[in-house]
Amino acid sequence: MDIWEENEDSKFVSEEDMRRIKRFCLFDDDFMTKCFEGSIECVELVLRIIIDMEDLSVTEERTQVFAENLLNRSVRLDVLASDSTGRKYNIEIQRQNKGADKRRARYHSSMIDVNILKKGDDFDNLPETYVIFITENDVIGQKKSVYHINRYIEETGEKFGDGANILYVNGAYRDETPIGMLMHDFACTEPSDMKYEVLKERARFFKESKEGNVIMSGIMEELREEALKEGKRTIVMRMLSLGKYGIEEIAEISGLSVDEIKELGADKTA
Repeated sequence: MDIWEENEDSKFVSEEDMRRIKRFCLFDDDFMTKCFEGSIECVELVLRIIIDMEDLSVTEERTQVFAENLLNRSVRLDVLASDSTGRKYNIEIQRQNKGADKRRARYHSSMIDVNILKKGDDFDNLPETYVIFITENDVIGQKKSVYHINRYIEETGEKFGDGANILYVNGAYRDETPIGMLMHDFACTEPSDMKYEVLKERARFFKESKEGNVIMSGIMEELREEALKEGKRTIVMRMLSLGKYGIEEIAEISGLSVDEIKELGADKTA
């Protein structure tokens, strides 16, 4: 049963989707992405608090940025931002501890560098970078609000100073400090309970407005379609492994195109 219709576009939001939207918080990757998309104010607030720099000024933000590696693994960055000094920031949201692996943070840092420095550029042109994992749980386990990971010279104890910074933010941290209140807001499902106005207004738009609900419902539909397609890909890979079916037969059974099946076959061979 649909509870309302979006004007003349004949777009609906089902009761099931409405219930899911109400349960969303900023630790949900897709919800956070939409709240931060096009909102320099949201990104700026989060970075100012985490980096502890009140005058930090964000000049550009993008969400779901594809950092390509033509020879090896590429990555998709949740949020990529720049500030007025040229520093680069990658913000990643992780509900599961395994999604915040230490080597993943290292790889994200390297991929940002690879995609910044152009051929012929001097290495000194590499800007300072920050890879920030905001995790729902205390991944490091020392009950701190933020963990700063940097390289040090063992013999002197001095920072190496290569400009690469990795931070883990403990999403379970709560107190009346800015970071404690920020993590409170990330866990909130009710916008009215949030402490920071800029986050409250973005969450309210996607949770309580007609337009915002339709946008979130569309995203959930895309996720359902992708999950269905992923299930079909798994079946196709099994059928290819059996070697009993022709490509056209697999296409007819699975609903995928012949080209898609050929591509999956090439991936299997590789």
